[in-house]
Amino acid sequence: MGTGGGNGFSLWPDFSTYAFLGVWKDQKYADIFLDQNELLQDYFSKSKLVRTIKMLPVKSHGLWNGKNPFKDQVDHQSNPDFPVAVITRATLRPSRLLSFWKSVPAASAAIEKAAGVQYFKGIGEWPFVQQATLSLWDNFDAVKEFAYRSKSHSDIIKKTRSQQWYSEDLFARFHVLSDTGYIKSERQLR
Repeated sequence: MGTGGGNGFSLWPDFSTYAFLGVWKDQKYADIFLDQNELLQDYFSKSKLVRTIKMLPVKSHGLWNGKNPFKDQVDHQSNPDFPVAVITRATLRPSRLLSFWKSVPAASAAIEKAAGVQYFKGIGEWPFVQQATLSLWDNFDAVKEFAYRSKSHSDIIKKTRSQQWYSEDLFARFHVLSDTGYIKSERQLR
């Protein structure tokens, strides 16, 4: 998937950053894919930085292309000691694109100022129409504080509903099991 420019959410893409999201039956299959898939290994070999975030779904509702890819994996309780990842994803109604994109700067400012957020980035399959966000948080309390008590965020949620921006949406919360990355040296890139 492509990613948003600027501070993570923008009409202008970030051509230096791409995202891959996969769902596996269990950790063993994920590890095999990440270590052995030729196409993914080709991307890794051409990348300056590779970051892998392994997540376990805790809660998920809604649809992504008519399915919920995380729903069957949700089978455990949340743990307050784990860091948290959140994925939101929506297909925008063509008639609501202008209204949605006018509100993006306010949404971006809201998450940028949120307590407990560690990282956020807009990702998506089809620019301007199918949008998702990935955000990493200290814990579930920080997510709840932002989602339910932040006035700027609640105003955006109200607009989402009243203006019916989305033809489909999904919201999923995860425990972050690991967050690893490596940066190649300039010598390795040549």
